[in-house]
Amino acid sequence: MAALALMLGACGGGDKQDKNEPSSTFKVDVLSASFPGKQRIGESTTLAITVKNVDTREVPNMAVTIDGFDQRRDDPSLSDPKRPIWIVNTPPENAASAFVNTWWVGPVPAGQTRTFRWKVGAVRSGTYSLRYRVGAGLHGKAKAVLPDNSAPKGSFIVQVTRNPRPVKFVEAQTEQK
Repeated sequence: MAALALMLGACGGGDKQDKNEPSSTFKVDVLSASFPGKQRIGESTTLAITVKNVDTREVPNMAVTIDGFDQRRDDPSLSDPKRPIWIVNTPPENAASAFVNTWWVGPVPAGQTRTFRWKVGAVRSGTYSLRYRVGAGLHGKAKAVLPDNSAPKGSFIVQVTRNPRPVKFVEAQTEQK
């Protein structure tokens, strides 16, 4: 019986993940957010979001969540209902991510700025909405707000054409003897 109790205690116990996240609101400002509104399949583009900590305190874990890199298809024949629109070729530098659509850079001191930059490639044509939101933590206790107390979020409307980017042919040069 003691062995069973020991085994059950080892499963899922321990501290909650949000144990060290403060329950507080932190002021940030989105200084810039850019993503090309017209893209081509196979073209490499950059999504960039620059956020400044305008609070007097350190933001515990500055994060950006992106919704819209993929689209859900309700088709029972699909093993995974999510279908990519963009493939992330390069995630933001020094931004850890164990989540599917959230990247974080850790603590950001008061007055400091961080830029999140993704290199992505479109793989599906159409018109799409890509949404982002900025967080001050990963578990919902530390919240980010703009100086006017509204949510730090935004969106892009992007038209992806099925015409791939033009290929440039370079004539091979041969060495003459």
